[in-house]
Amino acid sequence: MSYSVGQVSAFAGVTVRTLHHYDKAGLLSPSGRSHAGYRLYSDADLVRLQQILFYRELGFSLVEIAAILKDPQSNVLEHLRARQRQLGEQIARLQRLAEVAERAIEVQQTGVSLTPQERFEVFGEITFDLSYATEAELKWAQSEGQREAMARAAAHTKEDWRQLMGEAAAWRTELLAAFDKGEPNDGERAMDLAEEHRLHIARWFTSCPPDMHGRIADDFIADPRAFALVVPPSQQRPGLAAYLCKAIHANTARHAGRRTDSEED
Repeated sequence: MSYSVGQVSAFAGVTVRTLHHYDKAGLLSPSGRSHAGYRLYSDADLVRLQQILFYRELGFSLVEIAAILKDPQSNVLEHLRARQRQLGEQIARLQRLAEVAERAIEVQQTGVSLTPQERFEVFGEITFDLSYATEAELKWAQSEGQREAMARAAAHTKEDWRQLMGEAAAWRTELLAAFDKGEPNDGERAMDLAEEHRLHIARWFTSCPPDMHGRIADDFIADPRAFALVVPPSQQRPGLAAYLCKAIHANTARHAGRRTDSEED
């Protein structure tokens, strides 16, 4: 039997425009013509269309589909297994994103709702990049510390936020002063500031052992969005992120030395 473009569009659930696009792309060209010159699809054409739609549903590009259909000897099973793995990874990522969204909703529901003016009053120039927050949540989702930090942040009142941001601002002033004076990043002053930062995290968000603090410090170098949560861009200096990172690692080493001395005693 033969079928017109309109008929195929109707029972295949695709637009006429899509069928024309497949034709121009060389994926599926109607094999017949009516007496009036209209294009007609054969049963074999419909079988090919079903294959195309199947691969499209799995996310294959038209170029990939053309390559598969062009070579009958191509390893279709290998293509499908590769796509299965990709889909599995996508499903897992979407599931994690759904969990992030659920936790974000919980934070909004249980946390204090601040107006834009109140947010500026409390946070000042510190802004929370949603893309970074989402990525960080995905990265640390399995961490007990991350879950604790989210829960405690959600429970903070407006006054809590005022106090902790005030502490952070005072600490930041000291950090900038030490950096501008050229205090060595492995000196006592820099390490003391690193320790204050670690204790601040522990006091307001989650327990922060020195090794965990070191991983946080590495993020300051790897991602400017992370460091912007500590020092807003308007106050940053070239090399400041690296300075703080090295001070934190020096402080981590200092803690390790203390444990060693204690063990020897």
